[in-house]
Amino acid sequence: MEFQTIIYQVNQGVGTLTLNRPTTLNSFNSQMHEEVKVAIKDAKTSPLVRCLVITGEGRGFCAGQDLGDRAAKVSDEGPSLGDSIEKYYNPLIRAIMTMEKPVICAVNGVAAGAGASIALACDIVVAARSAKFVQAFSKIGLIPDSGGTFNLPRSLGLPRAKALAMLGDKLSAEQAEKWGMIWQCVDDDVLMEEVMSLAKRLAAAPPLGLAMTKKLLNESFSNPLHQQLELEKEAMNWLGKTEDYQEGVSAFMEKRQATFTGK
Repeated sequence: MEFQTIIYQVNQGVGTLTLNRPTTLNSFNSQMHEEVKVAIKDAKTSPLVRCLVITGEGRGFCAGQDLGDRAAKVSDEGPSLGDSIEKYYNPLIRAIMTMEKPVICAVNGVAAGAGASIALACDIVVAARSAKFVQAFSKIGLIPDSGGTFNLPRSLGLPRAKALAMLGDKLSAEQAEKWGMIWQCVDDDVLMEEVMSLAKRLAAAPPLGLAMTKKLLNESFSNPLHQQLELEKEAMNWLGKTEDYQEGVSAFMEKRQATFTGK
C-alpha cells in the first residue's frame, strides 16, 4: 500500500510508524486511520518486526482528531462521535495494547486529545523536552476517549488525572516524567536516537517473555492477587519450556550475547 498520511519503515527488527500530516499537527482524518490500521497490522503479524515505534512528523506528535474531517453544520443534529470512536479509535487502542510486541511512543511535540491517549496506550513513552501533553477534550465539552479515562489515572493517579482532564491544562514533558506518566524526557535533538536505542534493545530481547510480561502487567489492574499469582505460575511454566529460555540460560553461563528467536 502506498501511504499518503503516514510513513512506515522496518529496519533491524524495528517498525517505525510516523504520522505524517505535519500541517495539521498530525491530526487524524479517515485516511490516516485506514493507513495506520494497515501499518499496525503489519507490525503485529510480520516476523521482521520485533518492536514498534510510533512518532510524528514535524513539530507535533498528534493533535488528536481533525475536527474538520467530521465537522457538523449548525443545522445538523451533530456527528455521531460514538460511531467514529467505535470504527477507528477503539480498534487502534486495542491493537496497541494487546499487540504481543513492545510499542514505544516517541512524542516529538504536542500530544493533544486522542494524540495524548494514543501515547499513553503505548508500553514505553519517551518525550522530547519541548513536548506537551494536553487533555483537550474538556475545551469542547467532551471526555478523554481512546482509552484516556483508563490509562490516564493508571499513569498518574486519580487526583492528577481528574485535574488534567477537567482543566485541560498543558503538561510539560519534564513534569510528566517527574509524575511518572512517561518513561523519559530527553533533549529534542536526541529523541529518536534514544528511542531507537531502546527499540533495538527490545527487538533483541526474548519476544515470548516480553509478550507475556506486557499481557500480565496490563491485566494486573483487574485481577485479584490469587488469580495474578496463578497466571504468573502458568506463564513461568510455559516460558520455561521455550528455546528462548534455554538460550538465555546458556548465554548467561557461557558469558556470551544471547540470540532469541521467539521459539
